[in-house]
Amino acid sequence: MIRGVKLVSIPVKDQDRALAFYVDKLGFRIQTDQPFDATQRWIELAIPGAETRVVLFTPKGQEDRIGSFNNATFWCDDVGATFEIMKAKGVEFQAAPTAQPWGTYAIFLDSEGNQFVLSSRG
Repeated sequence: MIRGVKLVSIPVKDQDRALAFYVDKLGFRIQTDQPFDATQRWIELAIPGAETRVVLFTPKGQEDRIGSFNNATFWCDDVGATFEIMKAKGVEFQAAPTAQPWGTYAIFLDSEGNQFVLSSRG
């Protein structure tokens, strides 16, 4: 049966700019960076300590997804502390940490304008 999520794809306009953002600002590691076709590369990133990988890739015909809300949510142990670290590295936030009954969350933008939720795990 299904054991997990292998890849989460993030649509990007500029793969070099997005790669620099995810590696330099979020601390992801490059697992694969190779040609895919004449216009794109297949870039797979690993999140330290996680099994799910992130792919910086836009399928043909889905360019309109770039810069929209992404259904992937990133988790961390302490949203407030992670918010401060990311903000110091120049990551733009649309919502500062907010406590809710189900946990704390913040909303940030990547280099391509994609919006993500950063949440506590619980």
